[in-house]
Amino acid sequence: MNTKIVILAAGMGTRMGADVPKALVEIAGQPMIEHLLGNISEAEIDHQPVIVVAPHMLEAFGEVCRDSRCEFAIQEKQLGTGHATMSAQNACHGAESVIVLYGDHPFISSEVLATLAKLHEESDSVISMLTTKVPNFKKQFEGFKSWGRIVRDSSGRIEKIVEAKDASEVELEIKELNPAIYMFEAEWLWEHLPELENKNAGGEYYLTDLIGIAIEEGENVVTTTAEPLEVIGINTPEELERAENLLG
Repeated sequence: MNTKIVILAAGMGTRMGADVPKALVEIAGQPMIEHLLGNISEAEIDHQPVIVVAPHMLEAFGEVCRDSRCEFAIQEKQLGTGHATMSAQNACHGAESVIVLYGDHPFISSEVLATLAKLHEESDSVISMLTTKVPNFKKQFEGFKSWGRIVRDSSGRIEKIVEAKDASEVELEIKELNPAIYMFEAEWLWEHLPELENKNAGGEYYLTDLIGIAIEEGENVVTTTAEPLEVIGINTPEELERAENLLG
């Protein structure tokens, strides 16, 4: 299967007090996106992933991504993950499927990426996605409380993804969570991205809303599970310190 990997990396590291794009903040002596690019290379799915950046970031990322090992797409305005993914459409021309990752998620292993790709190739689904399960929301898992919950029906199919702020008390007890890492059938993705709406507090277009669209169409969204600490994002000094300890 001809697959493109898109890495969303246009965010700044303001919450970490960084003066560089968030994905270029160093962990264990390397920009966090370097760790991710290394794992992507090992997975042998896409030898030239597309990194979506803001215009002013291009030079800084170019220093990291030399030797044509990646290409860039420009997100002119920061209007959410759906909009960022749409910015990569031209760079994904000819791909049958698209995996969307994030530049501040450095721990996703090549094995998990390969498992996701295999699941998608063998299923008849327009979306395959990662989920993760936590034993509780204490100590090292406390940060997962704010993640979206995976709600399944009696047959085990995904019924919906409910954000923590919108979840009922019962739904908040669900420990299967959404890291927002997806693999799409490319034709379906490009057809449905324009349907996203930005009727939310941030005025942004969210990639996760495509899951609801697929379910409404009667599509079966298939999943595979990753370990919680493999799919964490690095957004704060505390998370950066925890990541340093994991790699140390």
